[in-house]
Amino acid sequence: MGNQFFGTITIVVCVICLFYSYNKFKQNDYKYALYLILIAGLLLRIFTSFDLFLHEWDERYHALVAKNLLDNPWTPMLYKNPVLEYDYKNWSTNHIWVHKQPIPLYTMALSMWIFGKNVLAIRIPSIILSTASILVTYKIGKQLFSERIGVISAFLFSINGLIIEQTAGRVSTDHIDLYFLCFICFSICSLIEFTDRMKIKFLVIGSLFLGFAILTKWLPALIVIPVWILYFFGKKDLSTIIKYLFILFAIVAFIVLPWQFYIYSFFPKEAAWESYYNFKHVFEVLGPKGRSFFYHFDRMRIIFGEIIYLPFCWLIYTCFTTKYDRRKFMLLIWIIVPFLFFSLVQTKLQAYTLFTAPAIFIMCAIFYEFLQTIKTRRIFLIKILSILLFLLPIRYCFERVKPFHNINRTASWISNMKDVEKIDYNESQIVFNCRFPIELMFHTGMIGYEKIPSIEELKCLKDQNYNIYIDNGFKIPPRKANLEFVSYIKVTGNTN
Repeated sequence: MGNQFFGTITIVVCVICLFYSYNKFKQNDYKYALYLILIAGLLLRIFTSFDLFLHEWDERYHALVAKNLLDNPWTPMLYKNPVLEYDYKNWSTNHIWVHKQPIPLYTMALSMWIFGKNVLAIRIPSIILSTASILVTYKIGKQLFSERIGVISAFLFSINGLIIEQTAGRVSTDHIDLYFLCFICFSICSLIEFTDRMKIKFLVIGSLFLGFAILTKWLPALIVIPVWILYFFGKKDLSTIIKYLFILFAIVAFIVLPWQFYIYSFFPKEAAWESYYNFKHVFEVLGPKGRSFFYHFDRMRIIFGEIIYLPFCWLIYTCFTTKYDRRKFMLLIWIIVPFLFFSLVQTKLQAYTLFTAPAIFIMCAIFYEFLQTIKTRRIFLIKILSILLFLLPIRYCFERVKPFHNINRTASWISNMKDVEKIDYNESQIVFNCRFPIELMFHTGMIGYEKIPSIEELKCLKDQNYNIYIDNGFKIPPRKANLEFVSYIKVTGNTN
């Protein structure tokens, strides 16, 4: 009931904003149209982010590590106090956690320091970055083509369902891929601005954002370099390009290398393993099943609408059959290189290519403008294509945001978790057989494990004065454990 009510209010306000935005767009009042698009995009992101629980993959892990950084900012940890032996190669039960680069984790920690240790604080930076990227996508479209192209691109960004879900942490790779998308978008925008105005501050800003992108999801961020060079080439001579490239690499190295030296110095085995594990993604399927070479190309229709293949093929065709246009080649490189690379990579997830989204939105915008120039007797076909270009992404926005679904925005175990506060909980208390150990550690000071300890482990923990609890079917507060009770569970498997 609550979700449907607020979902209806959100959609009604968004429809009103976008309706007036369209009217302003037709009147060539692009700035006002953009403001209304930003409001609608922000409301969609806020509404979707109000799931009052941590999502399983992968938000809960990022949230717990970020929370632990508040207590010890120099040591990224998942299990802050691992009372049982652990495998440092298992990122889901590890102690020292360098499974991801640091920028998103420290940003979430900063947000919790400002807004409190809660679920919404984890998502506030993503909401801000994602909404800002609507504006930046507009800026790139305007820089490369026209203000009309920028507004259309911004609209497509604002209503994209997968980006909104990433902002809310609902799907795998969540905030990490969202930050990555935004930083690459910011970097390219700043470097285009530098190329047009030749003011060094824009080169520095673009380099900073490129460094942040690398410290979010490592080397795929380097797609910024060929995209920028294509835009730069032809405006300046080769020696000038090399000079500014050297400055960019120097700034990026200054940002990126200290963290790498730090983790290899203080956490060498974990850092070495995670580096190797990242490399394994290229040649091994790390997940439940393999996916075909065409997986990412197939997912384009789900992420951007089924008609996306038409502007994509049109862009390829125009790049190679018409007069050279470096702007279109920029978009093509921004899209095709990541898609081909991640198609060759054996481990595939849908958000791996999401950082190409701004280029895809701009591609769709210039294709729409191209359609408006076509003169044909069958003009209704052009109108249908133009409508589908926007209608299909809107459909997927509804499917992912779920504004009218009667869903519980507060998981039942969150309600039960509040009962834990009745216990004077602290880090000397351990809950075993816990269905949600990561969430338990985020919301309380207790230590959580899914496993049932051995009798020997239990004796050792009791000797260290730990208070042991057994989660009997995730009934909070859990049952106080003793040796006989644990033995009973291990023999019968009965937790009632």
